[in-house]
Amino acid sequence: MNPTLAAITLILACALPVRSSEMVSPDLQGVASVIDGDTIEIHGSRIRLNGIDAPESGKLCQDARGKAWRCGQQASLALADRIGRQVVSCQQTDTDRYGRVVADCFAGGDSLNCWMVREGWAVAYRKYSTAFITAEDHARTGQRGIWQGHFDMPWDWRAERRSGQDTAPTMSRLYELAGQSWSCSPRRTCSQIGSCNEARWYLQNCPWGGKLDRDNDDIPARASAESFRRSGKLASGRAGRGPS
Repeated sequence: MNPTLAAITLILACALPVRSSEMVSPDLQGVASVIDGDTIEIHGSRIRLNGIDAPESGKLCQDARGKAWRCGQQASLALADRIGRQVVSCQQTDTDRYGRVVADCFAGGDSLNCWMVREGWAVAYRKYSTAFITAEDHARTGQRGIWQGHFDMPWDWRAERRSGQDTAPTMSRLYELAGQSWSCSPRRTCSQIGSCNEARWYLQNCPWGGKLDRDNDDIPARASAESFRRSGKLASGRAGRGPS
């Protein structure tokens, strides 16, 4: 395809379609919280972005030099940065087996589903939709996001974990297992973080966990549980501000 025509096709594919206001439920319109790279929440409704699949929050990928990086967390942060405080509007297309709304969602006139794939933070989920294959081709050709190196397709990674083939858990998986009683609900003060182990779990598994590691050394702020509870702020300046 002619490069100019391909670019125009991609822009049109990611643009807000013409539709009536009746097609958007009030419950699916508002300020969104990002759960992970393909899931948001609006007014308490958990919404899975239709036709795309992003790395899980705790997933590690490899860059072009073979170095591991937290691609799942970065995908979540990319979506959060793209949305900002804009109003997000979603049009429901289905309900998944977990009871979540499946929808096409838009912010600032652009499809968030398409944007995530186009920027390389998610892949086209061909099992459910072929709408974003062109966007994926664009990301892969430009080595954007997760396409800069090596990664497992999100559905393959999940299937492997379910089958028990991953007999040697990664460090992020160990943190996940250890932190089954923890969640990625935002911690607005560091006094809400009870220990360094808990801080490490947030760092590895939550979209906002990167705020605990400002110098990108894969180590959260060095502080004891007592320091967390006593001071209400990070005891070490290594990681800057705590989560907000």
